[in-house]
Amino acid sequence: MRADRLVALVLLLRQRGRMTAAQLAEELEVSPRTVLRDVEALAVAGVTIEAERGRYGGFTIDPGLRTELTGLTQDEALALLAAGTRHGAGAFGLGSALASAMLKVLDALPPPRREAAAGARRRLLLDPEVDLLSRRVPREDLPDAVVAAVRRAVLDGRRLSLLHAAPGGEPRRRTVDPVGLVTVRDLGYLLALRDGEDRTYRLSRIREATVLDEPARRAADVDLEREWRERSARFRAGDGQLAVRLLLHPRRREELLDTALAVLHEEPGPPQDPERQLLEVTFQDLRHAEWALWQLGTDAVALTPDALRDALRERAAAFAAAYARPRPD
Repeated sequence: MRADRLVALVLLLRQRGRMTAAQLAEELEVSPRTVLRDVEALAVAGVTIEAERGRYGGFTIDPGLRTELTGLTQDEALALLAAGTRHGAGAFGLGSALASAMLKVLDALPPPRREAAAGARRRLLLDPEVDLLSRRVPREDLPDAVVAAVRRAVLDGRRLSLLHAAPGGEPRRRTVDPVGLVTVRDLGYLLALRDGEDRTYRLSRIREATVLDEPARRAADVDLEREWRERSARFRAGDGQLAVRLLLHPRRREELLDTALAVLHEEPGPPQDPERQLLEVTFQDLRHAEWALWQLGTDAVALTPDALRDALRERAAAFAAAYARPRPD
């Protein structure tokens, strides 16, 4: 909305001092021409923004134009700035709202605390785009309109019409009663009821969402943490999953946990292999288990089931055979 953008423009100038139209356009994700129109609109509203021409020119604003939020300590403000990561908010379609809120938090602090918090924030980095090995961290692409509709239905207590596509299936239309939204490792989920039965939907698999006029048929109150814990336990105990026993080097444990559905048992490895751990974990199916263990190389050795060992052995033999052939000139 334009009103939010005008506020953000004022706050940017308050916190950063002189900025060019190009710099403001980049921050606000608009064109420089739109920035110029916004500056004119602020001038009409009585907000004086001075324009300086030339190579080192730009826009500045009266530093006295501000309010103070003296109740926040420096550490409290820093906690808000650090906790508000773009990825977590993005899972609920609140990325732009988060950016605007962070600007307001900074601007509301008294000058010494504002400068200290802004400086400290630059020394804290949460959830970078790549890890230490330059591997890009996957992020879900969530349509703004879909997430906004889902969020509104959850908060307003309205029924929701969804076009949802299960993995490997065709999209199907469903009418649900939304219960709450959960984000886990930057993945967003809608907890809902369908015909009175618990349902959990990945937000990235919802193609369309329409808020209905009917009130949601749900309890007046909810313990969302308990609800998530119970649904997660039921999912891990579901039918059709594959239990795998394996030996694993501890340095790859987190990678395994990122792909396995659940860890059923864990203990030290056998005396003949003391550096490894013995685990029993579950996967969706044989294909899922084969893919996950192949990523871990020789740091993971499947013990059971035999079908998984056979699949990994065949894959390794095919890999070795490809490199046994003479290199083409």
